[in-house]
Amino acid sequence: MEEWVPATLFQPDGDRVVCTLCPVRCRLNDGQTGACHVRRRVGNRLETRTFATTVWHWDAVERKPLYHYRPASTTLTLAAPGCTFRCDYCVNYRISQFGRDDQATWDASAVDPDAAVEQAAAAGASIALSYSEPSLAIELTLALAARGRDRGVGVLWKTNGFLTPEALSLAGPALDAVNIDIKAADEDRHRKLTGAPLAPVLRSLRTLRDLGVWAEVSTPLIPGVADQPDDLARIADQIAAVDPDIPWHLLRFTPAYRRAGDNPTLPDALAAGVRLGQNAGLRHVYVERALGPDGRATRCPGCGATVITRDVWATAEVRLVDGKCRECGQLVEGRWAL
Repeated sequence: MEEWVPATLFQPDGDRVVCTLCPVRCRLNDGQTGACHVRRRVGNRLETRTFATTVWHWDAVERKPLYHYRPASTTLTLAAPGCTFRCDYCVNYRISQFGRDDQATWDASAVDPDAAVEQAAAAGASIALSYSEPSLAIELTLALAARGRDRGVGVLWKTNGFLTPEALSLAGPALDAVNIDIKAADEDRHRKLTGAPLAPVLRSLRTLRDLGVWAEVSTPLIPGVADQPDDLARIADQIAAVDPDIPWHLLRFTPAYRRAGDNPTLPDALAAGVRLGQNAGLRHVYVERALGPDGRATRCPGCGATVITRDVWATAEVRLVDGKCRECGQLVEGRWAL
């Protein structure tokens, strides 16, 4: 049975309490649970059930995916049930759609932050919150970061980026790196897919980057949502407007959940997306599997030399010296040191 613990990010508003974690800003009566189904009001405060995890996995950091953060390192991955989005293709819906889908049942266990940090430190690993929406576990994130800071254990998020400015200010200093999903190019398509607006996601990318968090972006090429050249070009422009050094990961859509009958993304569409990203000025555009090793390689933005080669879910070779290309000395942006 899930355990409720005190939550942060809320404020009184007359006889209600407003949750200030995500832009929905649920206004809750006493005893009422928010739209996320994992935060509730009790008296004049909020509680969360996300100080917990359904998994305790050791992964390569490249699987988050993070290609410019501590390559070849390991992450301890945790995931509390819940999400602020309702994506109809979610491969992790049995975790993320808790409270919305009967197939998503609670099977999480409470997390001991000291034990998690101890195991990660012993393995020289980071701790990643992934599979569900990590911002809903912001209290767990803060606890892990506080204990991990002196142990060299960074905290990573694979997130939808749907946060308020208040949440970004609180989470930013606790995070080392994030991968943010930009799932669609415009508000209408983003709302249709996720049930939420796009603007807060773009704001989160810029804010976290400004706060010094290493950021990468993922876009699943979903048929009819973000798979056409105009869509991808607009997303690429949005990323480049923040920083052209932000790596962009183009993800092959895998039919799942309510889109199980759809077709997967064609490799030609992924290759076209790479070209569109490069045309927008993005210096690093990646495709994990469908385009082979070439789609995963990092190239020097100065001379074009290959500076990192990768297997499907791990780094094979790093040819950087202090973050610079061995051939021409050009700095390749990232967080490279182990």
